[in-house]
Amino acid sequence: MNFGLRMVSEPDQAPIHSITLFVALLCACILIGHLLEKHRWINESITALAIGLCTGTLILLTTQGRSSHILLFDEQLFFIYLLPPIIFNAGFQVKKKQFFRNFMTIMLFGAVGTLISFIIISLGTAQLFKKLDIGFLDTVDYLGLGAIFSATDSVCTLQVLDQEETPLLYSLVFGEGVVNDATSVVLFNAILRFDLSHITSSSAIHLLGNFFYLFGASTALGIAVGLISAYIIKKLYFGRHSTDREVALMILMAYLSYIMAELFNLSGILTVFFCGILMSHYTWHNVSESSRVTTKHAFATMSFISEIFIFLYVGMDALDIEKWKIVSKSPGKSIGVSSILLGLVLVGRAASIFPLSFISNLTKKSQSDKIGFKQQIVIWWAGLMRGAVSMALAYNQVNLRRDL
Repeated sequence: MNFGLRMVSEPDQAPIHSITLFVALLCACILIGHLLEKHRWINESITALAIGLCTGTLILLTTQGRSSHILLFDEQLFFIYLLPPIIFNAGFQVKKKQFFRNFMTIMLFGAVGTLISFIIISLGTAQLFKKLDIGFLDTVDYLGLGAIFSATDSVCTLQVLDQEETPLLYSLVFGEGVVNDATSVVLFNAILRFDLSHITSSSAIHLLGNFFYLFGASTALGIAVGLISAYIIKKLYFGRHSTDREVALMILMAYLSYIMAELFNLSGILTVFFCGILMSHYTWHNVSESSRVTTKHAFATMSFISEIFIFLYVGMDALDIEKWKIVSKSPGKSIGVSSILLGLVLVGRAASIFPLSFISNLTKKSQSDKIGFKQQIVIWWAGLMRGAVSMALAYNQVNLRRDL
């Protein structure tokens, strides 16, 4: 498997042409997004999708339908370079009081809810796809589909929620989104580790045990790295000599937590998220004032660029001619597959949010802490969108099938 991005260019063209154009498009996304920021329903993510679609259309026309991409996506690029700053900044900027106040509810939605959705989608596709005569899928593929389509993307929903006006709703949607992504990735990796051609009760228990091990070990590693970074910076106090060293150490320690998790085959998402929470609570208060301002904006900037990069590529990828060729060969079957998946996502989401909200409300004494029906609808709707994590897992699944 090639690592990173592959250039879509002729043999005699320099790869720098593709990179230059893509960076120019990133700048255009930021500029146009800034000009449209007064519109509440339009943000940089939507702008990047639209620009990606327009760019993909132009490339299709200029290449006479051969391609819609400037660069070809590799899921390793996403997981190693683009995802860490997004998740770390989510943990670093999270309102810890609200997050931990609703921690059990967030874990119910993000972990247990994802498992419920995973089971419904996996079993549903296994039963319904057979009626469409899709014969090339096996057990691992059905379980992989369950993990892929259980990964939600709540970024767009958060753009229209005010953290100050609706702190409970914002905390639940945000927290569930992060834990859900981590659960989906952990679940997907756990599936790939086992031979599931013959599922028995012992293998199912082993799979579940491996899932909880990955979840707990990843969280513990993130907490450990966060505490170590706080201890090192407090004892050595780099700020007396160099703000640059403080900022560099914080950035590198954050990335180290993610890479260590990947090295030990754990969940980098969970690790770097909890590392971000620990570093914002302990490490950040041990650095100089200038370092605090710098790190806060540095992490936010890296996360922002990564998100724009992903949405821009998704816009171009929607016009991928190879995918549309497959659809055109059997449009009826493609519509049937899409309809089944959409229906299962709707059902799986409802089966997780509404019952779990009822259980969560039973444990709440204060009425203000309970999740109202309208709030449940918003949380249900927020989890219907699928984003970058689903796309990266899907690419991973496709590449695995090619390697077999």
